Amino acid sequence: MKITKYPQSCLLIETKGKKILIDPGKLKYKDEYFSIWNSVDAILITHKHPDHCNTEVLEKLDKKITIYSTKEVQEANESLDINIVKDNDILNIGDIKIEVVHAIHGYQPLLKGKEINENVGYIIDDGENRLYSTSDTICFRNDYKASILCAPVTGHGLTMSAFETALYAKEVGATLTIPVHMDNPNFPPDFEYIKEMFEKYDVEYEILDNDETIEVD
Repeated sequence: MKITKYPQSCLLIETKGKKILIDPGKLKYKDEYFSIWNSVDAILITHKHPDHCNTEVLEKLDKKITIYSTKEVQEANESLDINIVKDNDILNIGDIKIEVVHAIHGYQPLLKGKEINENVGYIIDDGENRLYSTSDTICFRNDYKASILCAPVTGHGLTMSAFETALYAKEVGATLTIPVHMDNPNFPPDFEYIKEMFEKYDVEYEILDNDETIEVD
């Protein structure tokens, strides 16, 4: 499985001859991304916030690319043709199984008028690895299992902080954790705290730069 990190929470997953793009958003978008994003087989969007859903770019992509997301995202983006998903749905893309899982977007007063009422995460299972992209979520009890966890770490009432993410990684059984959602200047990451928490709780992690790719056996 090959994983490429793009700004904020955007990830490109390449495995079993397929390319799956998660949360292509507006933050720090570069024109050079277009040809890459336009070559994927499927796009998974977790929720309607523009840092996860770059509507203007998605409108221009090849119509053969299937976009999956929630009813709330479809209602907010009538120009897009979205295959609506909900918690517990199973998607099959070639030999890859994708589980649609629950997510809970946090709230604080700055979010008033922009609340998220429908939010999902995705677990991509290629038979060798299970990659769990959580979306912007606070910590909540569940029985999800994954070998790779891609999760936010910035907190501010909207998502898990590095403390919760470290504990969450242990609970889902991840052998690798990749922090995401670190490009909003209003909610900057504290890299020292991230490292402190992950090392305190013995979490194997990799902080990727934007446009950086790693391969996981």
